[in-house]
Amino acid sequence: MFRPPLLLLACALALLSSSMAAAAIVEHTLEVKNLTVRRLCNEQVVTAVNGSVPGPTIRAREGDTLVVKVINNSPYNMTIHWHGIFQLLSGWADGPNMVTQCPIQPGRSYTYRFKIIDQEGTLWWHAHVSVLRAYVHGALVIRPRSGTKYPFTKPYREVPIILGEWWKADVVDLENQALAIGTGTNVSDAYTINGRPGDLYNCSQSPTYRLNVIQGKTYLLRIINAALNTQLFFKVANHSLRVVGIDAAYTDPYDTDVVVTGPGQTVDALLTTDQAVGSYYMAASPYASAVGVDFNNNTTRGLIVYNGSTSTSPIMPQMPATNDTPTAHTFFSNITGLAGGPHWVPVPTQIDERMFVTVNLGLSECGTNTTCQGLFGARMAASMNNHSFQLPTSLSMLQAFFFNVSGVYTPDFPDNPPVVFDYTNDTNSLNRSLVFTPKSTSVKVLKYNATVEMVLQNTALIGIENHPIHIHGFNFHVLAQGFGNYDSVNDPSKFNLVNPQVRNTIGVPVGGWAVIRFIANNPGVWFMHCHLDVHLPWGLASAFVVQNGPTPSSRLPPPPADLPQC
Repeated sequence: MFRPPLLLLACALALLSSSMAAAAIVEHTLEVKNLTVRRLCNEQVVTAVNGSVPGPTIRAREGDTLVVKVINNSPYNMTIHWHGIFQLLSGWADGPNMVTQCPIQPGRSYTYRFKIIDQEGTLWWHAHVSVLRAYVHGALVIRPRSGTKYPFTKPYREVPIILGEWWKADVVDLENQALAIGTGTNVSDAYTINGRPGDLYNCSQSPTYRLNVIQGKTYLLRIINAALNTQLFFKVANHSLRVVGIDAAYTDPYDTDVVVTGPGQTVDALLTTDQAVGSYYMAASPYASAVGVDFNNNTTRGLIVYNGSTSTSPIMPQMPATNDTPTAHTFFSNITGLAGGPHWVPVPTQIDERMFVTVNLGLSECGTNTTCQGLFGARMAASMNNHSFQLPTSLSMLQAFFFNVSGVYTPDFPDNPPVVFDYTNDTNSLNRSLVFTPKSTSVKVLKYNATVEMVLQNTALIGIENHPIHIHGFNFHVLAQGFGNYDSVNDPSKFNLVNPQVRNTIGVPVGGWAVIRFIANNPGVWFMHCHLDVHLPWGLASAFVVQNGPTPSSRLPPPPADLPQC
């Protein structure tokens, strides 16, 4: 019998292994158009993708290239943001309207192309124009490369659990009305699990979400908070959950009976079906941290039904109180990163840029010929370091950066707030010398590869609440979180520099602070904003401009030829 030389055999095996791990090109088409649906005893028209809410789940592996054609057959301008994707040297595909691209106009299409690099876990995609992401969203699941394992026992099945909100009225009309008078939008009428309100709501018994399970198996729940404005508690009756990932970054296993998510955040949690054969409710209810602010005080629930169950009375979990900040903070602050695990990046220790950023609600002047119904006859606004962000209208910020066009944004976002005050003292909440904020399109300019440490400080202006802050283009280490005013002398002793959690969206604690650190290793323009849609049009945002690096491989490439124009 012929025996191949050992060297030849080794080469063949290496080629086979390389082929098995080869990255793929994953192609999808998303058609955005109006859809007539019936929810909550009400027939209405919503903007949806591929005829469903949520839209389709996109699945890929680390290293794959995604090619997604978006056809806009809706009546609205449209962009799609790939929430949490690094977009390394592919910032043109990031998607935020007027930040990295002009919108896809009705009747037109655009194809997003980007590679998934050094990320595994659960992310999601959503519209990034107006409030359209209420229904234009879906899961983005990134598995390890072929031949590579999870850093935990492989689950029997993986299940996206998308938590959302539902309105009986048209959400775009509600936003336009609110912007016209300078106030907030109406709260939602229901919460949903995978697009279904659940059997606690009228006319919702039949389409309640149901997950059939086998006793003794482990399921990976890919939990996504796609709500516009609400942080949510999530529980499964009589079952514990083991958190193994957040925002597509692995964590040390963390056992809990409750998961807490803010809008934009994701949680990967293992559920082991180790209870008696029966039916159990999964449920989501609001974490409403702001005092005196209207919110939807309802609960959505779905079913987990064991094979062989004959139960007609599913068990319901005991949900936390809507203002249970201790439970929320315990969850948010106790998770740690999986140091040394797949794609782990150690905490950088050399700091190049230090920023202290206040996260404020506030007011702006009403303007002429307008009747505003906000406090003091003004309109609601929000700001970072007293800069209330305003999107450009003629050219995207990334185009202005690449083509060196002046006048689209100003490079003057401050490293510190203009006035130092007792940030979390609610006696300042209506201090007229502090609550008014000017509109601007200002950015912070960063050198390529600079390490940024940022203190995000909540304030009591207008009202105190937990703010989910999302940074495009980067993950960041969460070094510490706390309540009250950040203490630059004593609080650094609390920093976790060994295995902090890694996120792309951080809930800045109500009346508190968080310290994050990241490396600006991706040239382009990257949006930083609150992921509460009620606050984004008010201006709770800013942006980073990361300069090009010294080599061709560290410079933003030209825009694609089919990039939408304004």
